[in-house]
Amino acid sequence: MITNCLLLNAHFRNRKSKKNNMKIITICFVLIVFIVFSSCRQRITSGRSIIDIETAFRNSQLLLATKYADSVLNSGCKDSMAIVKLKSLVDMATRIRADFNLSENEIEPRLKKEFGEYSQNERTIWEKNNWLEYKIIDGEKRYFNRAVSNLKLILSNRQSKLKDSSGSIPDQFSLFRMEHIRKVIESGKFDGKPVLPVKMMIIYRLTVDADAVPDGEIVRCWLPWPREVHDRQRDVTLVKTIPSNYFIAPDSVEQRSVYIEQPAEKGKPVIFELYFSYQSMAQYFDLNKLRIAAYDTTSEIYKKNTAEQQPQIVFTNEIKKLSDSIVEGIKNPLEKVRKLYYWINDNVIWTGALEYSIMPDIPGYVLSNRRGDCGMQTLLFMTMARYQGIPVKWQSGWMMHPNHVNLHDWCEVFYQGVGWVPLDMSFNLQNSTDLREKEFYITGIDAYRLIVNDVISSKFVPEKKFYRSEPYDFQRGEVEWRGGNLYFNQWDYQMKVDIKEP
Repeated sequence: MITNCLLLNAHFRNRKSKKNNMKIITICFVLIVFIVFSSCRQRITSGRSIIDIETAFRNSQLLLATKYADSVLNSGCKDSMAIVKLKSLVDMATRIRADFNLSENEIEPRLKKEFGEYSQNERTIWEKNNWLEYKIIDGEKRYFNRAVSNLKLILSNRQSKLKDSSGSIPDQFSLFRMEHIRKVIESGKFDGKPVLPVKMMIIYRLTVDADAVPDGEIVRCWLPWPREVHDRQRDVTLVKTIPSNYFIAPDSVEQRSVYIEQPAEKGKPVIFELYFSYQSMAQYFDLNKLRIAAYDTTSEIYKKNTAEQQPQIVFTNEIKKLSDSIVEGIKNPLEKVRKLYYWINDNVIWTGALEYSIMPDIPGYVLSNRRGDCGMQTLLFMTMARYQGIPVKWQSGWMMHPNHVNLHDWCEVFYQGVGWVPLDMSFNLQNSTDLREKEFYITGIDAYRLIVNDVISSKFVPEKKFYRSEPYDFQRGEVEWRGGNLYFNQWDYQMKVDIKEP
C-alpha cells in the first residue's frame, strides 16, 4: 500500500500563564544575556546602563530592551562572544512577540467564530484561568497565536469529564492505532524484538524566505536525519540532496542532521531538499513476562539518566512532592512508571505549545496549567521518573502515521536486565478492556516513527554558531547565516511521505 501523506507548511510547534510572565522574561534574560554583562560593560548612550536592559525585560518592555541592546551593539563593544549573546537577546524578544502575536481586536473575531456569542463573565474566567493565554507585552495585552484552538480543547475536555464518554465513537486515527497495536501484540514478540516493518520514502524541503539573507551570503542549514543505532529503524538510504554537497553527522551525534549550505540570491527563496528512505518497525515489551533486576546505581546509564538536566529537568519541590505522592509505598520500577503515566494521562490534556525556547521551566508550566503538547508531557514524566530513580531518556522526531504526519516527542525507560523500553506519554491509555492494549504505549511503540533525537540539547556537527530556534528538540531544521540565526518565521518546511507496507 502506498499512502501519500500531507505536506506540512510553516507548521509552528508553537509552544505562560500571566502569572509566569515576569519569571519567564527574567529567566530567559539570565540564561542568554547575563554572560554578556560580565564581558561587555560599555554604557548605553544617554546614560543608560546594562541594568536598563534587564529591567526592561523584567517588565516585559521588549521594544525598549531591544533598543537598549542595539545601543550596546552599536557602542563599540568588541567582544565577539558578547555580540553574539546580545544578538540572541534581541532574537529572544522577537520569539516572544512571534508567539504572542494577536491583539485584543484580532482575538475577538476568532473567539466569536469558534464559540459564537459569549458573556464577558465567560471571557474573564477564560483569562483568569489562563485557558485563553495572553501576556502583557510593551503595555499591551497580546494573545498566544493558538490561544483560541487551545481554549476549545480545554473546554471540550472539561465538558467530556462531566459526561459519560464510554459510549463515544472513536475517531479514525484511534481505530487505526488500535488495529495496529493488536497486530503488534499478536505477533508474539513480547521481548522487544522489532516487528511489522514499514518502508518510508521521504522528501523533506526547507524554504528560506526570499531576501531573509542578503544576496551572496552563505545560508547554513541543518535538516533532520534518522539515527541508525536502533533495531526498529533500519536501512537508512540517502537518495539525493539539493544542493548536492552535504555532510551527514556521525551516528554518535544524538541529535542527528544533514548539513547543507548555499548562497542566497536576491529576490529568490533559498531551498534545501533531502530525499531518503528507511525502514521502521514496532516494538512491544510484556514486562510481566521478563525479569526486571535491581538497578546498578553505579553504572553510567543509571547516573546519566537519573540526573537533573538544566533547565528543563529539575527536581523542584513541587516535582518531589507530587511524584512522591503518586508512587507512595511502591518499590517496583515498572509500577512506578505505570502510576506516573496514569496520573499524567488523567490530569494533563494535550494542547498546542509555546515555542520551547521561550519556556524556562516546561514541567512547571504543565503542572501549573494541567496541559501541554507531547514534548511537554514527556518532560514532566521524565523529570518525575528520574527523581524516583528510574533511568529515562528523551526520544523524538516525527510520527509518520498515514494522514497524521507530524512532529512528535516520546521517551525510553531503562529496566535493568531488559534494556531500553519505549514509552509515548501523549499517545495515552487506549480505549480497550484488554490491559495489554490499554497500556501499550507504556511499554511499546508503533511502527510509524522517525527517530532523529535520543537526547535534548545536543550540539550539532558541524556546530551551529548562533542560538538555535529550538534549543532542546530538533525536528524541523535549523538555519543561520553569518549575521545570525534565522527563526521559524523566516522559513517554512514541508515533508512528503510515501508509506509502503507488506
